[in-house]
Amino acid sequence: MRMTVPSLLLLAIAAGFQSVSAAEEDAAPTTQPASSAVRAAVDDTGPGWRSLTESDFAAVNSAPDTWSWKDGVLHCTGRPVSVLRTREPVKNFELVVEWMHERAAGNSGVFVWTTPESIEKLTESGEPGLPAGIEVQILDHGYTDMVASRGQKTDWFGTNGDVFAVRVQMTPFPPLSPNGSRSFPRKHLAKGHGNWNQYYVRAINGEVRLWVNGEEVSGGTDIDPAQGYLCLESEGSPIQFRKLRIRELP
Repeated sequence: MRMTVPSLLLLAIAAGFQSVSAAEEDAAPTTQPASSAVRAAVDDTGPGWRSLTESDFAAVNSAPDTWSWKDGVLHCTGRPVSVLRTREPVKNFELVVEWMHERAAGNSGVFVWTTPESIEKLTESGEPGLPAGIEVQILDHGYTDMVASRGQKTDWFGTNGDVFAVRVQMTPFPPLSPNGSRSFPRKHLAKGHGNWNQYYVRAINGEVRLWVNGEEVSGGTDIDPAQGYLCLESEGSPIQFRKLRIRELP
């Protein structure tokens, strides 16, 4: 059958589309889905950023084996309930930390602007307990199920991303917990135990904001005091921390 010029042009265009599609298919990357990776909220490789390593931290009220470093990863047994603090207090800063609960219903946190007085009291007593400051909550999703199985209320906390004051002053950002003391995350973005998650914390001039896996979710303002130690929390369950990075600001 004789084909007209327009028909030949249409065939040529179709063949071109087929060859491009085949080439794109052959070149398709074989990477894992984006959901399996930790999505950064900030580039922490620029000027001013530095890693927090073993030498940057000091013991407070933990047991000798509560905290241990291995290949750049900080391991915490979760016992006793206690904290590990930075050697020096900080004021305005940005902080990046990746964390992973080893078990379901794990509990931990990062303390911001922890008061020297509360740290001194815990250090002197050596007894289990937590300091005064702003807690950035790190809970595994299974914690809600555990509390519910005990017949207790679960509406007063979020499984990750809560920001709240512990014996200090803060006005939390909405949405709020029922009693108004906690800034609840707008979304629950953390992955469950056995997966790495990233927190990016920005603390400037009495205001703390939290990003979970690349997206801002919670925070608070009017914080007093607005300087102090950074602490990592041991609270009953094994957890790992890595890629601790900080940039101090004016």
